[in-house]
Amino acid sequence: MPHDAVIIGGSYAGLSAALQLVRARRRVLVIDDGRPRNRYAARAHGVLANDGRPGAEIAATARAQVAAYPTAAFRMAEAVDVARVDGGFSVVFADGTRTTGRRLLLSHGVEDVLVDIPGVKERWGRTALHCPWCHGYEVGGGPIGVLGRGEMAAHYAATVAEWGDVTLFLDLDNALSPENARLLYRRGVTIEPTPIARLEGEAPTLTGARLVDGRFVPLKALFVGAAVRIACPFAETLGCDMTDTPLGRIVKVDATQQTTQPGVFAAGDLARAASNITLSTSDGLTAGHALFRSLVEEETA
Repeated sequence: MPHDAVIIGGSYAGLSAALQLVRARRRVLVIDDGRPRNRYAARAHGVLANDGRPGAEIAATARAQVAAYPTAAFRMAEAVDVARVDGGFSVVFADGTRTTGRRLLLSHGVEDVLVDIPGVKERWGRTALHCPWCHGYEVGGGPIGVLGRGEMAAHYAATVAEWGDVTLFLDLDNALSPENARLLYRRGVTIEPTPIARLEGEAPTLTGARLVDGRFVPLKALFVGAAVRIACPFAETLGCDMTDTPLGRIVKVDATQQTTQPGVFAAGDLARAASNITLSTSDGLTAGHALFRSLVEEETA
């Protein structure tokens, strides 16, 4: 096996794990296709010591630091298939070539499944947003929309209300519980049952939402509780168990980021419901340490 660990996904979780492993002098290959989930956002916020830096810049700095270690290797390519082989795992690339490693870390993340409303896609990451902790402060107050369904939407809107005057565009086929209705009332959230027809303004700027009944609701930003899907099928291909969350399926892991399949670890957005750079970095560190211990246990058995 040319690598002790093959890491599919070279963003924050993958690079964090790689750093731990190369500092233990382990041979690591990081595979990345150059399409991080946060590529639509101009800057990252709430990241200690990196607040306001572009996400790509943070990742580039991390990549350079990992690459300084002699046992680190990188391949900018798309992985298209994985399989368990004798002694470890095989990874196939889009060009037909392959590599192998003793352990596998999946950190390729998820994709946001955007709602089918005209104007959301071209504003995604700028004025159509998913994380108030990441972007709420920069909105600067004023009228903010929240798009969601059912009970989860109520808590989402109640959180976003900290950063502006919120209107919750709620699908009333999913009725609010009395408790959540009281929560929204106490947080000053307006409930709008009429669906949005389109977003208006010169993208990525947002001036408001045009409703299907013709009314116009002024908005500076719209927070969207978008569903997610795992970007690659590798975990399911290998037989890893999955977990259902309100936003979509993720890979089931234990406290060490070990999946239900021996030798396969998962970290970052594809293995946790809450997602940001700090959490992904922490998960990567945990996975790197656990992966290292699994190698030592195998070598000393």
